[in-house]
Formats: sequence, C-alpha cells, structure tokens
Amino acid sequence: MKPSDNPADPFKKALAEATKVMADDPDLAVTYSVDPPGLSKDSVRLPQVSRRMTRDEVLLARGTADALALRHKFHDPAVSNRYLPTGQLARDIYDAMETARIEAVGARYMPGTASNIDAKIGSEARRKGYDQVTEASGAPLPVAAGYLIRHLATGRPLPPGANNIMELWRGFIENSAGATLDGLENALSDQRSFAKFARKMIEDLGYGDQLGEDPDQEDEDQDQETEEAESDDAPDSTGDDPSDDNETEANPEQSQEQQQDQSQAQVASDAADDADYEETAELPEADAPLEPPAPAPHSDADPNYKVYNLGFDEEIEAEELAEAAELERLRAYLDQQLEPLKGAVGRLANKLQRRLQAQQNRSWEFDKEEGILDAGRLARVVANPTTPLSFKWEKDTDFRDTVVTLLLDNSGSMRGRPISIAAICADVLSRTLERCAVKVEVLGFTTKAWKGGQSREKWLAEGRPQQPGRLNDLRHIVYKSADAPMRRTRANLGLMMKEGLLKENIDGEALEWAYRRILARREQRKILMVISDGAPVDDSTLSVNPANYLEKHLRDVIAMVEKRKAVELIAIGIGHDVTRYYQRAVTITDAEQLAGAMTEQLAGLFDSDPRKQARALGMRK
Repeated sequence: MKPSDNPADPFKKALAEATKVMADDPDLAVTYSVDPPGLSKDSVRLPQVSRRMTRDEVLLARGTADALALRHKFHDPAVSNRYLPTGQLARDIYDAMETARIEAVGARYMPGTASNIDAKIGSEARRKGYDQVTEASGAPLPVAAGYLIRHLATGRPLPPGANNIMELWRGFIENSAGATLDGLENALSDQRSFAKFARKMIEDLGYGDQLGEDPDQEDEDQDQETEEAESDDAPDSTGDDPSDDNETEANPEQSQEQQQDQSQAQVASDAADDADYEETAELPEADAPLEPPAPAPHSDADPNYKVYNLGFDEEIEAEELAEAAELERLRAYLDQQLEPLKGAVGRLANKLQRRLQAQQNRSWEFDKEEGILDAGRLARVVANPTTPLSFKWEKDTDFRDTVVTLLLDNSGSMRGRPISIAAICADVLSRTLERCAVKVEVLGFTTKAWKGGQSREKWLAEGRPQQPGRLNDLRHIVYKSADAPMRRTRANLGLMMKEGLLKENIDGEALEWAYRRILARREQRKILMVISDGAPVDDSTLSVNPANYLEKHLRDVIAMVEKRKAVELIAIGIGHDVTRYYQRAVTITDAEQLAGAMTEQLAGLFDSDPRKQARALGMRK
C-alpha cells in the first residue's frame, strides 16, 4: 500500500487510537470531518485537521477527542434520559451540567485531558464571541451553569471567554442554589446522584416548572396504586341499614307525606328537562360555535418544525440589496479576480453545450426523397447513373422542456475563493444552458444577522418562551429568475462579493423555498442543484433548540423532495460530505473543482445511458 503524503495522517491515526483507548472501546470508529463533531453509540466524529496542522487545529482536535471519549466512557444515556427535564431551558442546563461532570471526572481519572478540553472550550468561546458579552441577558444561562460546575469540580481557571460568561451569571447561581452547590463533591462520581443534584439546582434557579414529574416519585406512586388496587378487590362489607325500614314503619303518616313530596319534585324536574330539550332543539346547527382552523405548518416536510417569527424574513431581488453602480463595481471585481479561471470554465461549458445539443439532435433518417444530400451514398450514383440521389433528415429526439435552479449557499464559511468560484460558475453555466434553450434560476440563501436578528430580540423581549424554533431572520436572494435573460442579470452575481452579505445558513428552509419556486414552473422537467460547504448552522437557533434541530429539518425536506420525484435533486458539497444527506450527490475537496463538478452533474442528467448517468451523479447503489 502506498504511504500517504499528507503530513497530518500520522497525527490523525495516533489521535484515533488514543481516543479508542480513552473511551475503553477498541471497536469505536473515529472519523474526521468538516461537519460538527459528534458521538454515537459506535462512532466518534472529530474536527478535520488540514495538511498545515496549525496549533489551533491540533489543540481543538485533541480537546474534542478527549471530551467525546470521556463521554463515551462515563455517561449512561439510560440514566440521563430517566431524569431528563421536559422544558427546553431546564434540559439545556441539565445537559451542560452533565457534560461538566463528565469532564471533571475525566480530569481526575486522566489529568492530561484537562488542558486539552480547556483548549476546546476556549476555541468554542472565541467562535461564539463570549468574550464580547457584557450583560447576563446576552449570555446563555445553561452554558454558564456548566462552566461553573466544571470550575468548582476541577479548581481550574476557565479560558477568558468562558470565564466571562461564568462570571456574568455566577452571582445569581450561587445566591439561588448555594446550598445545593455544597453537595457537588458528593454527587460528582455517581451519575444518578448527580442527575438528582442537577434537578435540584434547576429548581433552585426558578425553573422547577420545567422539570416534569420526578421519576423516583412516579415509582413510589405506582407502588402505592398497586397496594390500593389490591385492597379494593376485597369484598364490600357495607349493607343496607335496617334502621331506615324501622323508621318508616314507626311513622307511616310521615312516610306517606315524604313520598308525595318526592313525586311532585320528580314531576317538576321532568317538566324542566322537557323545556330545556325543546329550547335546545330549536337552535340551528349553524349557530353552534366553530373552532378556529389550526394554523398551517411552517414546513410541508415536517409539521412540527417551528419558526418563532416569520415577519422579519425576506425574499429579495439582488438589485434591492445594492445600487446599480455598486453591482457593476462588484461584478468587475469578480471578473478581475477570476480571470485565470475563465478559460478552464469556458472549456467545460462548451463541453456541456456539445453534450446537450447532441442529446437534442443526435440521429439521422436516410433514404429520403428530399432534405440534405447524403454524400456517403454518391458512389452508387457514379456506378449507376440511373440510381436516384439519396437524401437524409436530422431526427429530433424527445428533449423535454427543462428548467434548472442553482441554489447557492451564501454562508460566512463560503467567504473568499469558494463564493467567487460559485458565482462565476453560476454565470457561465447560466449562459451555456440558455444557449441550449434550458432556463436557469440562480438563488442564494443566508440570514440577515449573526446570532439572531430581530426575531431573537423579540424573543428576549417576550420573556424567552421555551422551544421557540428557528430564531433568526432569513434572507433568500433571487440573483436571476428563470425567465430573465442572463444579459440583464449578469451584474447581480457580483452581489456575492459584497462585504457583510454572507452570514449563517439554514439549509432546510432554503431548499424548501427553492423547491416551491421550481415546482410552480410550467416546464416538463425540473432540476434543482444545491451547492453548499457545510451542515446548517445558526447559533441563535441551536442555542435554544436540540443540537440536530436544523439538520433534522434539512433531512426531512430532502426526503420529501426525493420521494415526490417532481423535481430531480442533486447536490455538490465543497469540503463537506453531502452524500449522507442526498441520494444524488458529489463531494469536492477544493473550490476550484466546482466548475467541473457542476458541468458533469448536469451533463449526467441528460445522458441517455443510465450507467453513465449514475456514475456522473455519484449515485450510491
């Protein structure tokens, strides 16, 4: 086997082996990816380490590996789920405290992990801007609670950003739950005891209403109900009281008067019931109050997907985000920046055009009485002058009316060369497909603000309701509509070079938006191509919802589109494995490969050979 020339490979292999040893699981699968790190029952996903192996990359990979390995070793999901609160904020505090417990126990078990995990915490704090927060209202309480537990349990100082968050909330936490915190040391080593400790702290902090039922109390109640049920099964010793009969016999006159009174009362009651019945019967059914209709779900793919506020989202034309002069300037900058690539992209576009035109007109009908002279059969005429001339016709194939949508990820991670190449490829492919009578729509998606915008401000002002759903303002951009010619919208693609445009990415809603747009088109064949460099990420949303909230919605939307089969969906991931989301997908490692990947994907869709089409599209068997 040829040895790898990547200098990071020996480090990654050693780290993977160390992770398995630390987790005490030799069968644990360890992978490296640009996707967010994660842990499942039998695998660990660590941050990618590039060939340069910068100090920050190495420290982050080590810290993440140690944290996930310790969680695999010291965390029992069954115990955690048993005591898990029902409210989202309480659940976040509970999870953050459990993570701190695991890391503190691991630091005692293997002291070397403490500094590695400090580096991971510091990296996360810098990325989320925790060192810039000045008020407790802008700092997440669950994160602060987890940091405080780790600090108290290990005695280690926290990195600057994390320490800032902890100190903003420390006074409130210690004033509210100081007595409970005194029992931290006794609860730390046992997960069940610590779970009860965490629930008591959550109650002290004022979120006891989000804890749900106490599982230990439920067990006691069930035992008590069982005992009561057994006692109820005993025979009933209560009988009729003979004193009633004796009393009736002793006073026959009084008994007769009571019976008459009871008879009159019964007659009056029956009359009242009849009157009520007649009055009710006269009411027409139309006058009955109607229940208000249930609000339409925010997503066709997942009715349970929630959005806190739709009023701040925008679907906007590119021309409205910049003046015409600025668009021209940005377009000129884009052309200048990518001048060296134009030749290669142009050649690929010409190749795509030839393949499409070959599909449109690719066969001939011979021996016609008129048409184009068939030069290949002139020899027969020379040999026998009485033979009539032979003509041929070009035969049109069944090339269906087609529209293509390019959906471009406009997130901050695309900044620089990736977004530049995506813009120029969209431009060249749009012009190429336009020459082949294929209409093209170019769309982009991002958010209006970092870490939540007006939606988050409204959520904070309304008292932080639990489980708010998506908590940022969407910005969906139309760079080119399908009916607009490329010559009129060419400058719009320069908008992707605008400073401050690229922010966060909520892929599921963007894909559903693009799907609805193309579904409304009249063309027979519809193709939707997604270009992205990462999983959906929005810090504001993920800080108050489950960690997989946006990713789950993306998977649901993809499943809906692929199941309905009204639109052909393909995806290209730039340094991001999209094959785990899409059935038709390809992953490239360098943005400069994007042009070739786009042309091959589109050409593959028009290829008549199913085997070639599957190979071009990277379809999994």
